[in-house]
Amino acid sequence: MNLKRRLRIAFSSIVIGIVVLGLKFAAYWLTGSVALFSDALETTVNIAASIATLAAVWFAAKPADSNHPYGHDKAEYFAAVLVGVMIVLAAISIFYASWIGFTSGRSPHYSPAGIAMNLTAAIINALWARYLMYYGKKSRSPALLADGRHLMTDVITSAGVLTGVVLVLMTGWKLLDPALAALVGFAVLWSGWGLVKESVGGLMDEAASADVLDKIRLQISEHGEGALEAHDLRSRIAGKSTFVDFHLVVPGEMSVEAAHDICDRIEVAIAEDVPGARVTIHVEPEHKAKHSGIVVL
Repeated sequence: MNLKRRLRIAFSSIVIGIVVLGLKFAAYWLTGSVALFSDALETTVNIAASIATLAAVWFAAKPADSNHPYGHDKAEYFAAVLVGVMIVLAAISIFYASWIGFTSGRSPHYSPAGIAMNLTAAIINALWARYLMYYGKKSRSPALLADGRHLMTDVITSAGVLTGVVLVLMTGWKLLDPALAALVGFAVLWSGWGLVKESVGGLMDEAASADVLDKIRLQISEHGEGALEAHDLRSRIAGKSTFVDFHLVVPGEMSVEAAHDICDRIEVAIAEDVPGARVTIHVEPEHKAKHSGIVVL
């Protein structure tokens, strides 16, 4: 996915967030439900997160420079961590709103328009969340993927809150409304923790998945004709880029040009099978062989 499209999607998240926020606050104003208020409060975090995502997508796309020779891909992980922190702060605010609901003893009042507005907001979020997760995964954008997952969590909590509010109106159980708000807070807190944990893994140079490493080993084996073996394979993920490096053992009498041709073949094959791969190969003579790496076919 090109940069303009990623930026357009990130900007659209902000616009959609503002629309959804308006619908949810209108639903709260019409019903007076603390649970619906907590649902609306989470949407303010969605908007802030979308703004952070837009900035991260733009910054991560900047080309490598003298200060950042490996590019700026990790900027998206910082945005994802920021989103996670915002989610945790939202959870704290929701807990506070829940406590106010418990102590005030207020009860929401029936409003078909309010319920319809909240339902409409949930549907909009659900459709947009699926879109974000699909394109975030396709373009290997941690920021867009995190934004989509957060929105999907919002959809789930919105559905639970809406169901609970209807039950409160049907049964008259006043305490159920702030109790639902507290449950929303716990769900949001769990979502924020999971997002921070995953994003920190990216900042800590987490290795590529086992499936991706298997693909890399296969390409080395099939396209390394002329070499003897490859060992010390390492990888790390940085946004949409997968950094790969390994040692390639060749016969001692092989010319530099011939060894270089083998490296070129392997690099092209890996890049075609693993989009975003950046490969570094260290060539070694045969007495450096460890006889425990990747055997070249």
